[in-house]
Amino acid sequence: MKEIARISAAVVLIVAVLSCQKTSFAGQDKEKNKLKTQAGKLEAFHIKYPDSDANGDGTLSIEEATAYQAVLRQTRQGGTGGEQTDKRDITFHPGWDKGEFPEHAVFKKSPEEIKAIYERVVEPGEPVVMSFQKPEDGAYRIIGTGHSFMIPGYGTLRHICTAAGFTQRLYLHTGGGVTGSARFKWEMENGIFSFDGKPKPKLLASIANADWDVMTWGPYYKDRPEFYTCWIEFCTRFHPNMKFYLADAWPMAHMQEVPDSEDYFTEEIIDDMQRKVRETNIELVKAIRDKTVEDVYIMPTCDAMSIAAKMFLQGKLPEVEGLHKMVGNKERSIWRDRAGHLGPGFDRLEGYVFYASIYGKSPELIKNKINFPDSSEYPGEELDRIFRKIAWQAVTGHPLSGVVDEDKDGIAD
Repeated sequence: MKEIARISAAVVLIVAVLSCQKTSFAGQDKEKNKLKTQAGKLEAFHIKYPDSDANGDGTLSIEEATAYQAVLRQTRQGGTGGEQTDKRDITFHPGWDKGEFPEHAVFKKSPEEIKAIYERVVEPGEPVVMSFQKPEDGAYRIIGTGHSFMIPGYGTLRHICTAAGFTQRLYLHTGGGVTGSARFKWEMENGIFSFDGKPKPKLLASIANADWDVMTWGPYYKDRPEFYTCWIEFCTRFHPNMKFYLADAWPMAHMQEVPDSEDYFTEEIIDDMQRKVRETNIELVKAIRDKTVEDVYIMPTCDAMSIAAKMFLQGKLPEVEGLHKMVGNKERSIWRDRAGHLGPGFDRLEGYVFYASIYGKSPELIKNKINFPDSSEYPGEELDRIFRKIAWQAVTGHPLSGVVDEDKDGIAD
């Protein structure tokens, strides 16, 4: 009887183990299917909303998708009664029309209070206040916002500066599309309007409690001067000598219609697109200057990309295969998708424009090798030299870059 009992117990144990294994395998399969479904949803979301890819790496993360869903919710609540599909139709919270911000806006608090507010919501492992000692190597301490059109320049600027002989101190609060705009970040950081009562003062805490030299932004549709003057007034309260830079994107961003052939892009068409971007941003920056300080400048990425596009049409841009991947289906194109993100290699050109604008020096003067993280055979040395020349040409040729080089020595006069 005891033997039978032992056998029965063993059988029960085996059945239980097998049952657990079956449940475990089923759980694993369920988890795999869940991940597969999630990946499919992310891919579909990315296709529908290209700007949701905040860092422009071609892969949409859960965090990026979640952030962009907040944008869509904000858009639906913006007073139009429905989701907007065209970024040019963006509306803004009516609070912007009142001419003043709510009393609970974070920027109205003391530095200690702002720090305490951010301390309650800061992500684990992130600093409450980012600060740098005054650099002795000639670098500026830069704080900024921006979207995926800015990420290429921000990413390559660090490596360009290292080769130029100094370490770039950079602290950013970025996001995809409108979530990286100056207006959106001001609302988020202050806990006002669409973020009422939910402040996340990542940059405000550091601006109020540490030293900075420069602030940078990326543009967005229907920008108003007040989206920038609020940042400038806050910054200059603590740092009267700060300088401010707005990158002006590039001429072929967000095509409304995809042409049948790259033959459509003549030099005249490119000049016309460049002119519209240039005039819009010059008008904006002049209005900002009238309301705040004169030290507000444009980093002319639009002019640089326009020069590059025309050089390609003239057969003077070696290694580059096309203007727009969506039109010519060439991998080595200047632009790669409907949203207008840059093709491979052109992150260097944007970084050179940032460097030339902020530091007033031609990247052609950099003698050391620049160790870009994606260094490969493309872009080659010849194309890289051309990028550096284009950047300096664009910066010194723009009336609001703040850089003039009449003696042609590669250093701002």
